[in-house]
Amino acid sequence: MKVRIGILDYGMGNRRSVQKAFEHVGAIATITNDHNQLSSADGLVVPGVGAFPKAMRNLNELGLARLIREHAEQQRPVLGICLGMQLLFDSSDELGHTPGLGLISGNVTALDTGGLRVPHMGWNDVRFERPSALTSQLPRLGCPFYHVHSFSAHPQWAEDVTATCEYGVRFATVVSRGLVHGVQFHPEKSSAHGLKLLANFVALCAGQTRAQAA
Repeated sequence: MKVRIGILDYGMGNRRSVQKAFEHVGAIATITNDHNQLSSADGLVVPGVGAFPKAMRNLNELGLARLIREHAEQQRPVLGICLGMQLLFDSSDELGHTPGLGLISGNVTALDTGGLRVPHMGWNDVRFERPSALTSQLPRLGCPFYHVHSFSAHPQWAEDVTATCEYGVRFATVVSRGLVHGVQFHPEKSSAHGLKLLANFVALCAGQTRAQAA
């Protein structure tokens, strides 16, 4: 049975390219804001490009913020991509203070580049700080992924940081707490390594679904 991935459609982000990448690694990926379809998915993906306040407003107005939290509480996998990763945190300072989903402790602030150009855009080396199901079978010490962002997340707990990247300063670029994962980069734009990471998420969803059915 193929894994069903629900890609949240809340008006922000390159949803189609994420869908195509998941289909490439063998999942059934649906872009939707229908609660029934999302609730029945094996895993949820929160994509996103744009401003944090508008993203949270859209998620709340569509009732999707509550749905994401419930999915995580039920021990079902969630993956945030780019802005979607930032939304997993408690809050962001972008355009004022805005509460986030609160699934990972910490906040989001403007990326401190030490004078380098903003946004941080392009390929950059990612260093794996600890083993994770999300980075399984990728190069042991890390590999490059494609980034586009002006803000960065600051997890409260070091153990939530799976991988880091450096652009002016070193920042968290992969985070994990339980079955909630986030990547600051765009795996759907990161060639073979990005597809492998998405395939790992699909495998994680499949394993959790089997465990819950047992």
